[in-house]
Amino acid sequence: MRTSILLSIIFLSACTFVQKIKDGTTAYERKQYDVAVDMLKSEYAKEKQRSVKGQLAYMLAESLKFTGEESESIDWYKTAYDNSYGIDALRGYAYALKSTEQYEEAGRAFKDLSIEIGSPYEYRREVKICEEANIWLKESKESGISITPVPINSSFSDYSPVLFGDKLLFTSDRTSSQGDDKYSWTGNKFSDLYIADLKSYDVTSLPAPINSTFNEGSSTFNKDQTKMIFTRCESVDKISDGYCKLYEADRDGDAWTIAKPLDFQEEGINYMHPSLSPDGSTLYFAANRNDGWGGYDIYFTERNPEGWDEPRLMGRGINSEGNEKFPYVTDDALYFASDYLPGLGGLDVFKVKKTGRNNWTVAENLKAPINSSKDDFGYILAPLADDETDLLGKGYFSSARSGGAGADDIFLFEMRTPPAPPVIETPDTVETAPIVYKMILDGYVVEKIFQDPNNPNSRILGRKPLNAASVNILINGNSTNISTDENGFFSIELEKESDYNFLASKEGYLNKSNSFSSKGVGEDPDNPISKFEIEIELDKIFKNTEINLANIYYDFNEYFIRDDAKPTLDKLATVLNQNPNISIQLASHTDCQGPSGYNQDLSQRRAQSAVDYLISEGIEANRLSAVGYGEGALAIDCVCNRCSESDHQANRRTTFKVLD
Repeated sequence: MRTSILLSIIFLSACTFVQKIKDGTTAYERKQYDVAVDMLKSEYAKEKQRSVKGQLAYMLAESLKFTGEESESIDWYKTAYDNSYGIDALRGYAYALKSTEQYEEAGRAFKDLSIEIGSPYEYRREVKICEEANIWLKESKESGISITPVPINSSFSDYSPVLFGDKLLFTSDRTSSQGDDKYSWTGNKFSDLYIADLKSYDVTSLPAPINSTFNEGSSTFNKDQTKMIFTRCESVDKISDGYCKLYEADRDGDAWTIAKPLDFQEEGINYMHPSLSPDGSTLYFAANRNDGWGGYDIYFTERNPEGWDEPRLMGRGINSEGNEKFPYVTDDALYFASDYLPGLGGLDVFKVKKTGRNNWTVAENLKAPINSSKDDFGYILAPLADDETDLLGKGYFSSARSGGAGADDIFLFEMRTPPAPPVIETPDTVETAPIVYKMILDGYVVEKIFQDPNNPNSRILGRKPLNAASVNILINGNSTNISTDENGFFSIELEKESDYNFLASKEGYLNKSNSFSSKGVGEDPDNPISKFEIEIELDKIFKNTEINLANIYYDFNEYFIRDDAKPTLDKLATVLNQNPNISIQLASHTDCQGPSGYNQDLSQRRAQSAVDYLISEGIEANRLSAVGYGEGALAIDCVCNRCSESDHQANRRTTFKVLD
């Protein structure tokens, strides 16, 4: 298991099949990757047709990746690509090389991939990251940092260490966890909190009522360790996670009170990975709230006499379009993990320094050997013992790297004085220039690359820059306009403590916005020029062409808008607000099952309910029309009694098209 999968709450369940698996393809489709590997190898050896060999090799490479055999997957991705499987195989090959720290080869593969899809832009970040990672890997040999697995690890996932007196509290899904149920994605038991003696390395489970039959994880304590805040992910069916929340419990001697959820949390949002400031006044955590910059972000809340204030989102020096998790705060710094900021692969640990009450420097990668090509997270510092005078510092962190007992493991790091760098002599008369601080924001306006350039419902291969796009920039109420160059690029110098809103436009494309804030970004003498980046992706207008709306579902025989469909329609409402001169048609389609007259009526009601929802969100009615096609325009025109369920699902769809 990978903790990043578990704690990101991927709501997928591995189904249980009672019939015997007879071939590798079936095993692969049912996510039984261990079973698939040997079958696919045997089938590949017997196959003569090149295209089928390519497909088998790709499934084998993917199966090896999911079973943790990335090194072996490399050759099979390459074999799949050589047998004409296409860009998916080349992409898998590039990322497999990166995940095994073969950064030079990975960089070349990403460049080849860019050429293959026709856009050097798409994988430029990966190429640059591989170049930097290769340098960091070489420099790590002189870092003075040693990494050692802690003897408390098991063959299961062990992660998120936190000091509890002279012991270590951590999370694990080992077999001794409470409850009889198993997490369907991993096949392992739900996680619990454990305590490890750092002298004897004896491990015991934290008793009830802290541990329960649900997932418990990532905890934090106040200064005297009489209060604990931890993550619990409850579910109704005890199979999936449900949503995660932060719970608080008090300690009286060796006993803990029944934990209660913190009161600021909203339903339908995951809250996790708490970290209390040393004085206990501020709580940092990760959440996937709608006001974030993307994925999971780091938030903080301050304690008040009644509880906790409304959480506030941390700035763009920390949060990104990706996932930021596992915060750990000290008096003068914050450590966290990110899978988007430039790193060696997977989650990497980053550090920001505190420069004011809520101001932090731009994130700095801790580099190798703390970070690796695998997930690295859950970093904490530990006090030095009296006899550890040779150490500059030490601590613990979690990692999926090799060298542990299996899956995620906990490692000890110790920092010693590194070798002295070469002395560069400078004239005594040279005066130190005053530090000039700057914040630079680089922006890119891009568009999708479709497999069929004339079909917006065809596969998206990547993105390419849009030259000569207009970008309106609203800064603290003041507006200015700039244009992108031939690389879809623009750059501005940011003002301090300011909010920026960008609206990009180009003829033949739908307008789209993005935002950025320099609030909370502190000045760092070691990095006086801070650089940031945003993207604005414009959608080409395909007039009178239906475009599928993802995640629009209806209950059986019903036409009302379900809660899980509202985010998609909210995004469509945003598009309409940003493009006030367009009108659209919303259409609903059914599958071929049931009487055609009934399907026609049901689809019309469903389309109208989507229109009514947009009107309730402030969109003018004269810009919207609703059409129900019933089963009259099937996306997959199969013989009805022979259609698969996936065929029926593809036919049950809601679409929109730009009319004017």
